[in-house]
Amino acid sequence: MLNSVEGASRVEMRSIVKSFPGVRALDGVDLTLYPGEVHALLGENGAGKSTLIKILTGASTRDAGEITLDGQPVDFKTTGEAQASGISTVYQEVNLIPSMSVTKNLALERTSGRFGYISWKKAREQAREQLKRLHLDIDVEQPVGSYSVAVQQLVAIARALEDDTRVLVLDEPTASLDAQETKTLFGIIRELKAQDIAVVFISHFLDQVYEISDRVTVLRNGTHVGTDLTANISREQLIAMMIGRELGDVEAAFARKSAVAAGAEKVVARGLGKKRTLEPFDLTLRAGEVVGLAGLLGSGRTETAKLIFGAMRSDTGTLEINGQAVNGNSPRSSLAAGIAFCPEDRKAEGLVGELSIRENIMLSMQAKNGWLNRISRQEQERVAAEMIKALAIATPDAEKPVKQLSGGNQQKVVLARALASKPSVMLLDEPTRGIDVGAHAEIVLLIRKLCEQGMALLVASSELDEVVAASDRVAVLRDRRKIGEIEGDDITRDNIVRMIAGSDEQHD
Repeated sequence: MLNSVEGASRVEMRSIVKSFPGVRALDGVDLTLYPGEVHALLGENGAGKSTLIKILTGASTRDAGEITLDGQPVDFKTTGEAQASGISTVYQEVNLIPSMSVTKNLALERTSGRFGYISWKKAREQAREQLKRLHLDIDVEQPVGSYSVAVQQLVAIARALEDDTRVLVLDEPTASLDAQETKTLFGIIRELKAQDIAVVFISHFLDQVYEISDRVTVLRNGTHVGTDLTANISREQLIAMMIGRELGDVEAAFARKSAVAAGAEKVVARGLGKKRTLEPFDLTLRAGEVVGLAGLLGSGRTETAKLIFGAMRSDTGTLEINGQAVNGNSPRSSLAAGIAFCPEDRKAEGLVGELSIRENIMLSMQAKNGWLNRISRQEQERVAAEMIKALAIATPDAEKPVKQLSGGNQQKVVLARALASKPSVMLLDEPTRGIDVGAHAEIVLLIRKLCEQGMALLVASSELDEVVAASDRVAVLRDRRKIGEIEGDDITRDNIVRMIAGSDEQHD
């Protein structure tokens, strides 16, 4: 794609390459930033956004490629070097110390007196001046944690800004803000843009991308998909650029839907939600049915699954499991009720790398039985052997540390752990992420098989082809809100994309 911005660039990143063991994180990626523009950087998980920004800001080094800043070659080895050159970053998780005052947070990494001593009188004056630039008038002696998330976000931006700031990177700055707070932040961003600062805006909220950005760059799987003026790209085009099409080779194998009619209601959520996390939604899971959750990253897919499972506490709505109202839902109560959850991040939330395959498989079953009611070693070995055979986990034995398995086999262990607890409902969050096409096909076919056996499944996935292939019904989410459902023959990639983009919405 072409861009129509004229004038000298602020930053040029050309043919950037970065590899980690077994992973090519960036493969010849380009990024150009201009003074006085808001440039949206978009892509799903694993697209390479974070790696590219880390290289720009000195948090990581590149393997190949070139970077120039206002026409001069640069090679930042540390974030300090990048900051000294006028490149600053404000991360999604605000990097402030809540118990310290606003002044002290702003004075971190700075000195206001001779010989490295800080003049707190001068520091307070500087703090007020820094906040004044952002039209923020607060008591700088109060702990920063006593203020709202929006105020903390502005304090973090104030700390990042210097008189000579040339580039400001904002990583998911609105993730925890409400509509009015976002509006205030966008006013500040527009003022920074008027000061010829190049602002990089990383977000998964497309409405906000179209509202605030001048240009968009999309990355996918470590490659540069395209860059263009935001006004030149339709929502459908932008979504297609982000999610790509990667399952064509195995799509035909998933075309067959279950012939089993949906049965009894297993889970019924009414008005379930959590403030600042997910707007209240209704959703029903029935025996013998696969319900897909579709939406861009940040749309609320993971949060929907976690609210149902109890890994995240709701503050609105009701939940019924097997016809019984649930009060104070929790992972333990969900397991006892026959609900199993396979999390998106298998390494951080799904597996214990140092433990064996057997030990990992038994975790959910042991939790369901209660930790005082220990499962015998003989029974553990029997169940592990059964699961290894059923899921074709490639391993010489069940005692192998799970961290030594391939990504696909690790994902099968996560599924085995869930299945070992003999659930009637399974919540699968990105069940095929980071695995090869062969394992991908096996897992999607397993989903269909479980459905035919009468299990109720909820499958959250960023892979639209996967959602289309596996689902009997699809709930579509956008910007932390369920916007509708699609059923039967209407479940197509194009229909899902149109709904995500905001056209032809269908509601329950």
